[in-house]
Amino acid sequence: MFDSFNRPINYLRVSITDRCNLRCVYCMPEEGIRLINHSDIISYEEIIEVIREGTRLGITKVRITGGEPLVRKGVVGLVSMIAGLEGITDFGMTTNGILLGQFAQDLAKEGLHRINISLDTVNPEKYKRLTRGGDVEKVFEGVDAAKKAGISPIKINCVVKNSSLEPDAVEVRDYCRRNDLEVRFIHEMDLETGCFTLVEGGDGGNCKNCNRLRLTADGKIKPCLFNNIEYSIRELGIKEALLRAINTKPEKGTVNSFDRFHSIGG
Repeated sequence: MFDSFNRPINYLRVSITDRCNLRCVYCMPEEGIRLINHSDIISYEEIIEVIREGTRLGITKVRITGGEPLVRKGVVGLVSMIAGLEGITDFGMTTNGILLGQFAQDLAKEGLHRINISLDTVNPEKYKRLTRGGDVEKVFEGVDAAKKAGISPIKINCVVKNSSLEPDAVEVRDYCRRNDLEVRFIHEMDLETGCFTLVEGGDGGNCKNCNRLRLTADGKIKPCLFNNIEYSIRELGIKEALLRAINTKPEKGTVNSFDRFHSIGG
């Protein structure tokens, strides 16, 4: 399927929760956030129906995100259901890695192809401050577990302030080289001001070639991360929401004054 700018749309990012076990300074305010009511969180059954309808329209790539997807109960079962759908040829997850050590083997067994792990510094004290309490050793354990489980590729997402030459970014790159991991540097973004750039080592941020839609944790289809456009699968029905999102996908991102990264699956 193609949007109005003749871009092929084949990628769906699915935010399965707005909950997270970290409180990263660039994602959540120190005072916390107002969480989506549990009754409004998209069900696994709804997720499967959205993906199934998406494959009929040309979706071949799916990535599970959050919040932190591994905090949601039953996530391994969801992975199994998605992996069993016809038409999905690329199936991944983005995680902070804290719980990956206990889930990696099961995720691989149930059909997860690839994984992206967020890691902005390898320094334990800096990581603790940046995430407001996180233990970077848990992330290292998660990386090792994913490697042992055979998940490949394993990519590291490193958020930088200004440059991939920053000291923490250089140390993350060295860690990836030592551990045979791919690394992507993502410049810190701001939805409300429309601040985003190309991802170093990846294809994110390139509006000209954007091929993705997003399903939010409360059941909205969004055609663009940096835009307020969204369509409710519950109000419009899944197929209509997908079609409207495809047909109104903007040429490029501007600003998003409605959402926050913890619930949209950035």
